[in-house]
Amino acid sequence: MPASFECVTRTTMSRAELFHLSLSIDAHTESMGHSKETAVAGVTSGSIGLGEEVTWRAWHFGVPLRMTSRITYLEAPSCFVDEQVNGPFRYFRHVHDFREDAAGTTMTERIEFAAPFGPLGRLVEKMVLTRYLKKLIETRNEFLVSGA
Repeated sequence: MPASFECVTRTTMSRAELFHLSLSIDAHTESMGHSKETAVAGVTSGSIGLGEEVTWRAWHFGVPLRMTSRITYLEAPSCFVDEQVNGPFRYFRHVHDFREDAAGTTMTERIEFAAPFGPLGRLVEKMVLTRYLKKLIETRNEFLVSGA
């Protein structure tokens, strides 16, 4: 069973605006400057769409990593899913769900992932990765809703 967590972000932005911004390769790159994350293959700028892939290169834990993700589901402006097709995880799935009300938009993200290396990987998920990944996503979301 994969590890999982949820991030909830509220904003006064419209659902359509936040949805579009969440699919922006450029906004993602700007928000991840601390990890030197850059798009190096596939869709490398602009907005990514259904069935399209992006390969990211970044530094995490002092190690250079590459991860290719594909948009496997997209229903604008309410939901999209990106999944790792190649990279450091045994499994990685990220659901982005957008709900609008009179006060603005709530983006709820559900992340499921599994580290490699069996029992050792599960220990790392619990001890380090869940907290680390949640902080990465919260940092990205703060950037997006601050008027990226």
